Amino acid sequence: MKFGKEFASQMVPEWQEAYMDYDFLKTLLKEVQRFKLRSRPPATPRGLKRKMTLYRAFSGLTQRQQNHPSPSSNDIESQAILVNPVNGEGSEKYQTTFLMADDEGGEYELVYFRRLDEEFNKVDKFYKAKVQEVVKEAEMLNKQMEALIAFRIKVENPQGWSWEERSDDLTRLASDVAASAAALAASTPSGAKANKRVNHMEVIEEGSTSHEHPDEDKDEKDNENSLEENVEAPKQGKLLKRKKPAPLQILNHVKMNNSLETPRSTIKGVLNVPNHTELKFTRQNLRKVEEQLKRAFIEFYQKLRLLKSYSFLNTLAFSKIMKKYDKITSRNAAKSYMKMVDNSYLGSSDEVTKLMERVEATFIKHFFNANRTKGMNILRPKATRERHRITFSTGFFAGCTFALLAALIYIIRARNIMGQPGQKRYMETMFPLYSLFGFVVLHMLMYAANVYYWRRCRVNYAFIFGFKQGTELGYRAVLLLSFALGTLALVSVLSSLDMEMDPSTKSYEAFTELLPLFLVITVLVILFLPFNILHRSSRFFFLTCLFHCICAPLYKVRLPDFFLADQFTSQVQAFRSLEFYICYYGWGDFKHRQNTCTSSDVFKAFKVIVALIPYWSRFLQCLRRLYEEKDPLQGYNGLKYFVIILAVCFRTVGYTLNKGVTWKVLAWIFSVIAAVVGTYWDLIYDWGLLQRHSKNKWLRDKLLLPQKKIYFIAMVLNVLLRFAWLQTVLGFTLFSLHTQTMITLVACLEIIRRGIWNFFRLENEHLNNVGKYRAFKSVPLPFNYDEDEDKDE
Repeated sequence: MKFGKEFASQMVPEWQEAYMDYDFLKTLLKEVQRFKLRSRPPATPRGLKRKMTLYRAFSGLTQRQQNHPSPSSNDIESQAILVNPVNGEGSEKYQTTFLMADDEGGEYELVYFRRLDEEFNKVDKFYKAKVQEVVKEAEMLNKQMEALIAFRIKVENPQGWSWEERSDDLTRLASDVAASAAALAASTPSGAKANKRVNHMEVIEEGSTSHEHPDEDKDEKDNENSLEENVEAPKQGKLLKRKKPAPLQILNHVKMNNSLETPRSTIKGVLNVPNHTELKFTRQNLRKVEEQLKRAFIEFYQKLRLLKSYSFLNTLAFSKIMKKYDKITSRNAAKSYMKMVDNSYLGSSDEVTKLMERVEATFIKHFFNANRTKGMNILRPKATRERHRITFSTGFFAGCTFALLAALIYIIRARNIMGQPGQKRYMETMFPLYSLFGFVVLHMLMYAANVYYWRRCRVNYAFIFGFKQGTELGYRAVLLLSFALGTLALVSVLSSLDMEMDPSTKSYEAFTELLPLFLVITVLVILFLPFNILHRSSRFFFLTCLFHCICAPLYKVRLPDFFLADQFTSQVQAFRSLEFYICYYGWGDFKHRQNTCTSSDVFKAFKVIVALIPYWSRFLQCLRRLYEEKDPLQGYNGLKYFVIILAVCFRTVGYTLNKGVTWKVLAWIFSVIAAVVGTYWDLIYDWGLLQRHSKNKWLRDKLLLPQKKIYFIAMVLNVLLRFAWLQTVLGFTLFSLHTQTMITLVACLEIIRRGIWNFFRLENEHLNNVGKYRAFKSVPLPFNYDEDEDKDE
């Protein structure tokens, strides 16, 4: 793989704008190369041009000047560039002076170096800003660890232990924090702000009075488990001293953060009931605090790993592009430029590496009893590998599904089953039962396609949804689950395809009639299975989001919650099928395929209620977000769902239940309004398209798909599929299909529309994260320090 593709594949997706623009710099070098080929064509005739032989390559006859430079090669006259630091806009920048601008074609190289400097300064500034962020976060984690250790002492021994007895328990991050501040100060031109930063740093007085620098590896290891450390302030020549309180005294400045949200806490917040933040020294609270800090350390370590990768990749990219420049121009500028890169903050700072080592030591010691293997297995992300058995099983069940589907079609046509007397009874009873599995399988197939294209377009869907790292399902795993369910459903359909009763018993076989119910129960049992099999993490994640949707608005609305609720709005017919299961097997005569569901007023009433539950959940979620975020758009979005609720009510009552002309007129009015508003909201807000002043006409400024026509096709399909409800109000049928078949087809079209919506909705969310360089989720911390805790004594 070429470096350009490898470079792009290893970028942090949300930081891609902050990386060096390698492709554009290659384009500028190609322009330099084309000019040189035009101005200096090869002197050797085409017929006499030969490749360098192996003997000549090793004989020392080639590139003699490059291997043995003359003594004057380091003079300024022989150098192609000079790189100097300059001060601008409050930060240090680097500027390259091209000394060969008077040469023929030198203006092309001058443009290249200007853009090269812009790219390097952009990368260096971004890296420095991110390091400053992690340094501040390291300070917070350091305080949290001090409070945790004190909390442990209080839980294990309420009487408290002396400072000397527990002196080895405070593994601190402060040394690396202070070292980071010192390095930042050295890289800042003025130095005033950096010195001020260090003066406010928490530093502990060492027992000895030596002035050894803490960056030395020997001192770093010797002081790793010590209680007190020293840091030499840059440009001050003296130690900053600050005496820390004893562990149990730390708890006097600490309160608990109630980060775990429950319906009870939400109600208390609405009623302005004060939360109890005092510390309760119980082992249950200690476990909660430890789990929260574990997650915080894991997320922080991931930030450090990505920052280290960012520094390495960009440094390598500058090295590669300068080698290309030297090769094209036959100059020797790469050495000078890379010397500047190595001396810059990007190439010389080691704060991230030191912080990583300190985090590893702290995490392993305090959470895994110094078991490095277990600790590092948790800290390092687990790369998800697509196993061969998953690929094989997916292909196997896919083949079974297509074979059974073909067999079903062949049997229906060969036996003319649709023309038999029991066809009407079958379509009114068994078909609604099995259509449920068709809806679920189709939705899973659309999700698998979304995952495949999200990965191809480098949409960080795992981060957006908040999956636990390494547990997100790939498209092959989703396909495996969907085809396995499809195979089981089709086997059940083929075994219960009889249209005629047994002449002796005047009933159908009980086992085959119960197969749909058994299959539903099996799926539910697997979904709620507590054992660590069959993707337990994903099942638990789904159930958590489902519970949040049901309990809306009592939980804070996250993206996975309202995303799942939106999926349910496209599965209204599946919910009605579940309602039919309860009615058919609870109050019907399944042995004779008879029921009174369609004529029951209770069933009809619940048919309306079941259809409204997903929209009502989304409506409540919008109200919760309006209350928290004070964003009027959430109010408008809630109004959109309220109009949809009215449209579904009027359509169901007016056309499905045939309650009169007034209901039908209202159904028309509100359905049109809901379809138009929903389409407008999809295209403008959810997809971010139809921007009049965008550089991509009628689209958005940034697009992930290279072919713009795909966006226009998706918009047209969204409009057409949004009006699929017209079949309900107009009552037309295709090819004399049964009513249940038409209802199923319209429901499948809505599922397909939702699948298309999913891709562009997440693409827009990803681009918003890219615009804000948002690559990490915030992890709530267990302790909250008083504001006066950081004041010097």
